[in-house]
Amino acid sequence: MALIAGFVAMAPEADPKKHRASIKSPKLEITTVIADVGNFDQVVKVCQELVQREGVKSLILCPGFSHEAVARVIKAVGPGVAVSIARGDTPSTLLSRKMLKEEGW
Repeated sequence: MALIAGFVAMAPEADPKKHRASIKSPKLEITTVIADVGNFDQVVKVCQELVQREGVKSLILCPGFSHEAVARVIKAVGPGVAVSIARGDTPSTLLSRKMLKEEGW
């Protein structure tokens, strides 16, 4: 039996119906979905669908999620789903910010 997980990231002009991929190994299945940056209503819907339709038990959210957005996801998916946020240390955060700026975010 495999752990079924989901990773949800945000990017400009992303469409979660098109921008997704799944990888399955014997012990881990993970689906990555990219939602439109800042569209937290869309993100909540994506997370609910991952849990309800794909059996996700563990969600990892990209660093762009505020505490309020994380709380919305937790409330939407219920207490039986682990919700984590991928955050880096300060140097990594600064580098990421620089890279995003260079890419026109």
